Amino acid sequence: ASGFSAYSTADDVTQGIDGTALTAIVTGASSGIGVETARVLALRGVHVVMAVRNLDAGRNVKEAIHKEINGAKIDVMQLDLSTMASCIRISVLESSLKYPNQLFLLDTMKLTARESKREGRIVNLSSKGHRIVYGEGNPFDHINDESGYFPRLAYGQSKLANILHANELSRRLKDEGAEITANSLHPGSIIMTDLMRHHGLIK
Repeated sequence: ASGFSAYSTADDVTQGIDGTALTAIVTGASSGIGVETARVLALRGVHVVMAVRNLDAGRNVKEAIHKEINGAKIDVMQLDLSTMASCIRISVLESSLKYPNQLFLLDTMKLTARESKREGRIVNLSSKGHRIVYGEGNPFDHINDESGYFPRLAYGQSKLANILHANELSRRLKDEGAEITANSLHPGSIIMTDLMRHHGLIK
């Protein structure tokens, strides 16, 4: 047994790990779980690239981490995952800065993985909420159908998509012989974040 439980924290499970040779790109790092992920990685010596939509919020988090962790290696880059142009832009930027390529576009993923000859890991944050989805085969072909939209079911479907994406990504990378793994995970029952700020039952 690992000795860890549902009550173990990121600090607990990373105790003793030296991440000084690693670089991690953390999306959504300006709030909630993303903040804690960035903080703990920085605490273990990892070079953290915070990919955030709101640069001011990201810089505030960076400043707070620097106050806590002397010598933390952190960069903040703007990334809006709702636009492909933003995803392409940050992919180009982080390649030019010689960061290990973590934000692969599917069309270039195999080539990048083969040429970089580096080990890497892609982690999709999912949720056990993936079990609560629309019936009748999960309508991925109708994701913009507002007439049949239910927030809770849409959230579950998005988490299911996280898992399916990681599974397919893992298969393709393995077929290509890339030293890169793709994983999805359930972070635990964490409610003290801003995720539910628009939910009517939680204020």
